[in-house]
Amino acid sequence: MKRRRLIAPSERAQLVPFVIATGDASPRDQRDLMERPFFSLAKTSRTTPILYEAGDVRVEVFASAEHGMATIWDADVLIWAGSQIVEAETLGLKTSRFIRFTPYQLLTAIGRQTGQRDYKLLKGALARLQSTSIRTTIRQGEHWRRHQFSWINEWEECATRDGRVEGMECVLPDWFYRGVIDRSLVLTIDPAYFRLTGGIERWLYRVARKHAGRQRHGWLFDFPHLHEKSGSLVRFSDFALQLRRIVARQPIPGYRLVIERERRLEMLRIVPVDPPVDKGVDAIGTSHASTIGISHAGRSGLRTHKPQLSLWPEEAISAANIESNRDSNFSSALPLVEKRPKGQRQGAAFDAGGDPASSSFRPIRLPSRGAR
Repeated sequence: MKRRRLIAPSERAQLVPFVIATGDASPRDQRDLMERPFFSLAKTSRTTPILYEAGDVRVEVFASAEHGMATIWDADVLIWAGSQIVEAETLGLKTSRFIRFTPYQLLTAIGRQTGQRDYKLLKGALARLQSTSIRTTIRQGEHWRRHQFSWINEWEECATRDGRVEGMECVLPDWFYRGVIDRSLVLTIDPAYFRLTGGIERWLYRVARKHAGRQRHGWLFDFPHLHEKSGSLVRFSDFALQLRRIVARQPIPGYRLVIERERRLEMLRIVPVDPPVDKGVDAIGTSHASTIGISHAGRSGLRTHKPQLSLWPEEAISAANIESNRDSNFSSALPLVEKRPKGQRQGAAFDAGGDPASSSFRPIRLPSRGAR
């Protein structure tokens, strides 16, 4: 007797949709994504896996040959989605991993244009987010486990018969959603972050916001540790050169970068600026496949138009945002550590779990330069 093959229903059929009506929300980032290498920093397609391990934390990221690995520019989609969820939770609204939105809402919020090319780039980003596989031991409780997922479980565009795109749907992974609704795992970020066009610049801002936060003395990393922490494929010498150029330009919003030296070891000190930078969002560069051409055509069915939320009822979210965390780590956490095990580099105190209380590392205050 021949058995009938059962087709698994779409995950969306089991979830209540979270409809994003306005898209207005201050940007917020997920802490785990800010301090570990989850995304490619390159503007070319990357298929080489990211394999990162620090203490009992392991991160493995795998890309498909067809789409390549999700980039740090693609991560803007996750930042935006997480910000909407946090805003709605703050207002007491019911949220879900299944979200409905318009491309116009997303693109304008992250500083992109809303033409045909930008819409195609957005679809490319969604494809990379869905095809990238992540395995990690982060947030797995007292029993060691490894969680595997993709940044987007599934996504779909909603269009009229004439090709006019009126909305999109996607399902976020449970690992990401749980990390967003836990307010202790979310940090606000400067809207000017979306203006940064370099991959290392964007990554460095997230590291600065997570570790230095708003602490007066900032944080200190040595160059080799930053190179390992970034997951970048560039040689260490080239990575160090890029860091020096970034320090010379000072492009990181809200932070001042200073290179210090200890014998032959170069170290980067990240110090918050008071008051922090809070510039408006300008148009930004994108990192996507060169096979997508730039269309100079006029208005088309693929072009995202502003008044297009017609498929779902509106639920305006207009209340002010609430700061989710006062500090990125702890106000007493300062740049150097008293003692390091052999082979352990500076700046790695939080890599084992993000909590200095559970680590053998203890931050100390640096003497002023006049006292040296």
